[in-house]
Amino acid sequence: QVQLVESGGGLVQAGGSLTLSCAASGSIFSINSMGWYRQAPGKQRELVATITSGGSTNYADAVKGRFTIIGDNAKNTVYLQMNSLKPEDTAVYYCRALVNYALQWGQGTQVTISS
Repeated sequence: QVQLVESGGGLVQAGGSLTLSCAASGSIFSINSMGWYRQAPGKQRELVATITSGGSTNYADAVKGRFTIIGDNAKNTVYLQMNSLKPEDTAVYYCRALVNYALQWGQGTQVTISS
């Protein structure tokens, strides 16, 4: 059984920074990609950033230049460094990973940006 555990959410002022982390644990023999999605109240869940095991990254236009996704293959962990945060970044952030060729989701962590 595989679990994704997120941490690092919280409340910060606009312009501030936060770093989220997501660690995969359990019976893992392969992780092809990991990433972050977010869901704001009343909105659909949307992609934030993804990274493959080879290091290729993809970002939503709304976060390019402000967020950085970093993968640590040895630790089965992915990080999301978020800078220059805006109130519109407020959402529940979910980790998603393709582990053992199956999609897994974390439980989500709340990020709130005050203006």
